[in-house]
This record gives sequence, C-alpha cells and structure tokens, in this order.
Amino acid sequence: MSVKFTTIDENSAGQRLDNFLIKFIKGVPKSHLYRVIRKGEVRVNKGRKKAEYKLKIGDIVRIPPIRVSEQKDNFIPGKFLENILKEVVFEDEFFIAINKPSGIPVHGGSGINFGLIEAFKEKYSPAIELVHRIDRGTSGVVIIAKKRSALKALQELITSRKVKKIYLAMVRDTWQRKTHTIDAPLLTGQKNTVVHSNGKEAVSHFKPIKNFDGLYPSSLVEVEIETGRTHQIRVHAQYANHPLLGDGKYGDFELNKKLEKVGLKRIFLHAKVMEFTHPMTGENLCIEAPLSSELESFMEAL
Repeated sequence: MSVKFTTIDENSAGQRLDNFLIKFIKGVPKSHLYRVIRKGEVRVNKGRKKAEYKLKIGDIVRIPPIRVSEQKDNFIPGKFLENILKEVVFEDEFFIAINKPSGIPVHGGSGINFGLIEAFKEKYSPAIELVHRIDRGTSGVVIIAKKRSALKALQELITSRKVKKIYLAMVRDTWQRKTHTIDAPLLTGQKNTVVHSNGKEAVSHFKPIKNFDGLYPSSLVEVEIETGRTHQIRVHAQYANHPLLGDGKYGDFELNKKLEKVGLKRIFLHAKVMEFTHPMTGENLCIEAPLSSELESFMEAL
C-alpha cells in the first residue's frame, strides 16, 4: 500500500472532500476517514482541508495508505449486468435512462449487496450517479448522470418542478373517467408515510384511462405528480380509497392474495414517462419506458 494522488475532474468537482473519499475508497468506515482528514493525512494541493471542503477542478488530492476491508467489495454478476444493460431506453454523453425492472433496487444497502447504480458504476465509471430514485417494487424510468454537472443541472430541474413525471398504476375499484387531484400533505415516519397536516406539500393527479368491470373491479390510471414525496402515489391512492393493486404496504391485503392467483405478484406501479428540456443541450427530451409483459399479461387476464 502506498500514497495515492488523484486530480479532480468535472465529475468530482463540487463534492465535499469527505463524500469524495467515501466514494473513492470503498470499504473504509466513515469514522476512520474523518479521523485521517482531521489528522491532516489527506491533503488537497499539499494543504490540510476540512471534511466539508468543496473540491474544485484541478485540485490534487493526496490519499494516504488506508487498509480496505475486502468484505465491502461487491461482485456484480455478469448476467445481472448483461440483463440490466438490455433495459437502457436512452443514452447520450450526459445521461443514461433505464427501464428498471420491478424487484431491483436502485442502489445497494440494508442487506442488499448491489443494485442498479453499482452495476452501472462497474460498467461505466465510479463517478456516475443516480439523478433520482424509485422504489424497489416500482418499475420504469430511472435516470443516471454520467457527469456531475449534468447531475446537478437535472436535479435542479426536478426541484423546480420543470420535469414532467407520469406513472401508470392500477387501483382497486373503478374510478370515474376524469382527473382526480389529490392535494394532501405527507409526513414520513420510520415505518410509513401518512397524510398529515404537519407533512410536506404533495400533489398527485390521477386520470383513469381504462376501467375493468370483471371479477376484480379496478381502474388503470395515469398519475402525474407535481411533487416527489416518499410513497406519494401509493399513499394518495389509499387516501382516495383506491389503493394500488399489489401494494403490500398501503393496499388491500386480502385482494392482493386473490390477485396473485391471476398473475399479479408485485405492485402495479410503473414510471412511464419523464419529459424535460435537456439541461445540457436544450432539446426537448421525452423518455418513455414500456410496460412489462408481466403487467400486460395481468391486464389481459382481468
């Protein structure tokens, strides 16, 4: 093990020193990283810097010898990576968009060794980052930024509500064919999210596009969200007394058991469209992810 020197490029510029080291050196406890920063063993341009120092293009970071725990190294199976790469629906020099399958987390953690972003970091570069997240059970559009400048620019568009996000969902019982706006604040706790006056603003627009009047009355709806709160669509659907089919947390548990027998073994929620002005090129970009054959087959069975 020896001292390493790395020069900061545009992919790392703007990051805090501690966050850069966490990503650059895998498997080292954060407490140890902060200790070597405080002791001055990590240097930027030959000088001491605090953990919150924002790195600049051209900065030269000295990284001392640090023993890395091999237990933290993740191996991404080739088949997993191969299958994920088949789901790319858009790519340019700034972004990659994936039609994420249900059941795959966007990142590792909580006992999961790896997810979508770890696979793409292995394929492309450790510098790429998730622009946003969707739940593990939800399928559909997920965007990854190849450059930090692109990451920050698109996240700013999302924060300022300049990105159109449309989901497809199926809800219990038929719903009148008009737009139903749910404007109800959401409060997220340790276990779940609830509608609460002390919560953050949350607005969802549900538009039924097809009703099913068979054995399991339900509606296929398009949902456009103005905000992106945790479990927003799921909780708003429950609040409207039209819970999402297959939702194991906020749904109709007895109905879900019956639906499993006709092919629905997951939550019926799919991130269908993200539309925005490309922050780096200025072109209008509409990224769309097709519905999985699994969900298409379920609808045909109703």
